[in-house]
Amino acid sequence: MSKVQTLITGAHVVDPSQSIDGTCDILIVDGKIDAIGDNLKADKDTRIINATGKHVFPGLVDARVYVGEPGGEHRETIASASKAAAAGGVTSFIMMPETNPVIDDVALVDFVRRASRDDADVKIYPAASVTKNFDGHELTEVGLLQEAGAVMLTEGKRSINNNLTLKRALTYARDFNMVISQETIDPDLSSNGVMNDGLNATHLGLSGIPREAEIIPLERDLRIAALTGGNYHAAKISTSDSADAVAKYKKDGHSISCGVSINHLTLNENDIGRYRTYLRLAPPLRDEDDRQAMIRALADGTIDIIVSSHDPHDVDDKRHPFAEAAEGAIGLETLFSAAMRLYHNEEVSLTRLIDALSTRPAQIFGLPGGTLKVGSSADLILADLDEPWVVHEEDIVSRSKNTPFEGERFSGKVLQTIVDGRTIYSTNT
Repeated sequence: MSKVQTLITGAHVVDPSQSIDGTCDILIVDGKIDAIGDNLKADKDTRIINATGKHVFPGLVDARVYVGEPGGEHRETIASASKAAAAGGVTSFIMMPETNPVIDDVALVDFVRRASRDDADVKIYPAASVTKNFDGHELTEVGLLQEAGAVMLTEGKRSINNNLTLKRALTYARDFNMVISQETIDPDLSSNGVMNDGLNATHLGLSGIPREAEIIPLERDLRIAALTGGNYHAAKISTSDSADAVAKYKKDGHSISCGVSINHLTLNENDIGRYRTYLRLAPPLRDEDDRQAMIRALADGTIDIIVSSHDPHDVDDKRHPFAEAAEGAIGLETLFSAAMRLYHNEEVSLTRLIDALSTRPAQIFGLPGGTLKVGSSADLILADLDEPWVVHEEDIVSRSKNTPFEGERFSGKVLQTIVDGRTIYSTNT
């Protein structure tokens, strides 16, 4: 039986897992990376992709994606999320357990895996809840969930507020080398707030969420993680004090990692303007000083990964007064292009961006993506870093249209997305 071969020629390849940053060819054979180097040769039946003047990266790995299925298919299905991911260059993502019912047992993990296999072109990995039905007390069966295919434990948009429960969860998960990913939000300090606490909130007549609502639970989590030796991941930080706290515990050698939403790297509270509900997010968009602090923490490696925090909502959830609108925004399709703003502004190197978008999340959560090493699955993207485009609602692939970037101009676009050597998205089709 003949082999299926694809040769990508003349691309500028950036692969942090191999410290590659330069022009070379990539040969794909039967869905795997067969060779990477200069002047590669292939058989006469090989498909040739001329990528001269373009960049090739490992496919993006998004560690925080909300999907409606099961229970909220009107917002997003596994199939529609897969199509949105492919359009944004995301070849793998971790699906949050915040569904109806909550993904807290083996049968539901298996449902996600089967539905992903049957309906998705990208690779979808289920996360499971830390506690049953997000009750905050009774722990789920970590070993069984991991065996079924869960790659992470999280309470979704909730924090585990009971200190003893968090201590037990981190200890239990540690024995299975599982990561617990936590939103760091104090439910009392944030209970009445809808945007960042400060002059802008006062000017708009909206209740504010103080920075301490993130910092206090994060510092508590870090102490408990250090106590247990568990694998702790702060899902989305947004303040300079949070970055300082993470840096301290990392320096002390604890198993700590953290992420940041692309929204908190490229937008600030001023973008809310006159009550733009698509920018009601959790955590809220902070001031410009905190945004700059997030960029610096990403550049120096304090922040490990960037997530889209893709959170689809329909019109009925968002077309409300700002204080009554649901929190969250979609982001799979704009993740790459928004991140390129940091590259074009010379704030973060291209290698560090791809590391944070692909290589590092795969490493943290033990996923097989994030690399172009020989023998690995050929999950990669072809991109033009300078191609201009504008975000229009009618072009969005996701079932929900609640993008914070409506009308925004970007430089940098994914041209082709390849999974297991097969093109699943192309701007030419």
